[in-house]
Amino acid sequence: MNTRRTLFTVAAAALFGFAGAAQAQGEPLRVATDATFPPMEFVENGKRTGFDVELVEAIGKTLGRKVEWIDIDFKGLVPGLISRRFDMAVSAIYITDERKKVVDFTVPYYAGGLVVMVKDGNTAIKVPADINGKKVSVQVGTKSVAFTKEKYPQVQLMEVEKNQEMFNLVDIGRADAAVTGKPAAYQYVRTRPGLKVLPEQITTEEYGMAIRKDTPELTKAVNGAIEKLKADGTYAQIEKKWFSANAK
Repeated sequence: MNTRRTLFTVAAAALFGFAGAAQAQGEPLRVATDATFPPMEFVENGKRTGFDVELVEAIGKTLGRKVEWIDIDFKGLVPGLISRRFDMAVSAIYITDERKKVVDFTVPYYAGGLVVMVKDGNTAIKVPADINGKKVSVQVGTKSVAFTKEKYPQVQLMEVEKNQEMFNLVDIGRADAAVTGKPAAYQYVRTRPGLKVLPEQITTEEYGMAIRKDTPELTKAVNGAIEKLKADGTYAQIEKKWFSANAK
């Protein structure tokens, strides 16, 4: 699991002035992201892509506004948003009470959290509870370690330094399963055949799109666009591409 998502420090910043009327339809929608977190947002073959990227592009199309992407380190997303460098920040940002003090969020658009990854032919582990008594790989320093110990006390934990090591142990059969963040798990099985993610999650933590508190009209418009994309099936298509049960 990428710990930058959970160790996010919100810089204290004051809001100055009053936002004017909503931007006219057709003006660029400036969206900041840190494209280093596959499959949510990353660069592949020199092009920005991922679940967040495709969803935001669809939102822009729905609103009749071209998306203008701004790349920035994750820690600078909220401070940059508050200082008006862009209109919105979308980068697998968990909705937390701390962040809601300084920015608004759209409705939750995706549920992240911890999941279990196993070999495709594993019939002994069908639901998360089945990992009790099994060898399970986890990454040192992540939420997976303490949570798995507490929730499944009979698990034989195999702690490793890197995500890749954790996945490899499952791949070669030294571990029966891996417990990790949902995005990282799906990205790995998307590119490596023979592995799968159990559909039932262990924890759920919701992602939201961050928008300044002084632009409530934009928050309302983006929420409306998300609702429309879910209603017409576009959201489901994007979700299936990046998070299908078998990563097809």
